[in-house]
Amino acid sequence: MFKLSKFGEKFSQESGIVSLMEDLGTALNENPDLIFMGGGNPARIPEIEDYFHQRLKHITESNDDRFNLLSVYQSPQGELQLRKEMASYLSRRFQWEITEKNITFANGSQSAFFTIYNLLAGEMPNGEKKKIHFPLAPEYVGYANAGLSDLFFSSTKPDIELIGDDMFKYHVNFEQLKVNDNIAALSVSRPTNPTGNVLTDEEINQLDALAKQHNIPLIIDGAYGLPFPNITFVEVKPHWNDNTILVLSLSKLGLPAVRTGIVIANEEFIEQFTRVNTICNLATSSTGPTLISGIFNNDEITTLTQTVRHYYQTKVEFVTQAFKKALTGIPYRIHVPEGAIFIWLWLQDLPITSNELYQKLKSKGVLVIPGEEFFIGLDEWQHKKECIRISYAQSPEKITAGINIIQQELKALYQVE
Repeated sequence: MFKLSKFGEKFSQESGIVSLMEDLGTALNENPDLIFMGGGNPARIPEIEDYFHQRLKHITESNDDRFNLLSVYQSPQGELQLRKEMASYLSRRFQWEITEKNITFANGSQSAFFTIYNLLAGEMPNGEKKKIHFPLAPEYVGYANAGLSDLFFSSTKPDIELIGDDMFKYHVNFEQLKVNDNIAALSVSRPTNPTGNVLTDEEINQLDALAKQHNIPLIIDGAYGLPFPNITFVEVKPHWNDNTILVLSLSKLGLPAVRTGIVIANEEFIEQFTRVNTICNLATSSTGPTLISGIFNNDEITTLTQTVRHYYQTKVEFVTQAFKKALTGIPYRIHVPEGAIFIWLWLQDLPITSNELYQKLKSKGVLVIPGEEFFIGLDEWQHKKECIRISYAQSPEKITAGINIIQQELKALYQVE
């Protein structure tokens, strides 16, 4: 048995994101009988798959494109022409003051966040220790173990708005949100993973002003959101400025396996990020950038995002109504699904923890994600143990079968006929 460093001990231990990806791999690659309603693997949308199939066919039939796809290292910041195309699109569409120097690529947004967080927080040159702060919990489980040091994250407990008899929504509690000298950056996902909450334009503007006031960046994870893939079901504006670090991804556009993340920030930070990324990865994959090259010039990206958005918006309505029907008699609330690809279910007074419920459902052939892991940096709170995240990316038949098993298990737990 090899002796591990502190780094080795910290990053080789069990964690929420490791368990999530192990379940994902088992369900999608090894045991297709499992009903996968857990991880963030996107749905297989026929129109999107057909589009990228044709793109890939064209690339492999072109000697130059095939050479670029397989045989050439990307430049450290990413292919120049694509960065110019993307910057031109974002400037033209959203009036952002942006050039190719504000954009760089990474091998997936998960990798990008590891670099971004550790560039900004942890042990500082003067010996101080700084944290990444989440203004709204719960937040993405994949962040939880990304810090090189312990006690790397903190969170503000949300306000909870009860809506009707069976819905609710989290809001940023600005009265409780305190930014001190120990905070290196504010970080949010929009739509929020796991809840599907879309922070309002007012909330984003207020967070942006707060970050500027304290001379720290506002980090926005747009993996599900704006400006692409735009899986948002409410009308909000994309946000970026010189004090914002915006991280995008090709995964939820239908290309999770190509591992392509996109970082948009001020030029100085992009240079710093690119140097670290080059040391860690040498170069980023050419596959994703080659597949999307050209789609920003003629606004094909807009057509793609409209297709993706419509697919999930139709599906979320079906899933929400199916849960409401199935959970009659059980004390539950569903977070208002404003975006992303998840239902966030709050099971009030759940007789067991959500982690124990996850284990029970897994033994019955259904994979969900327990809520405890998402409340990063928050103290003990019963609400943390009463929530589960459920993906609705699978087929309607599998979703219905999964809901039936969840219904049976919950009725038994709550002793509901």
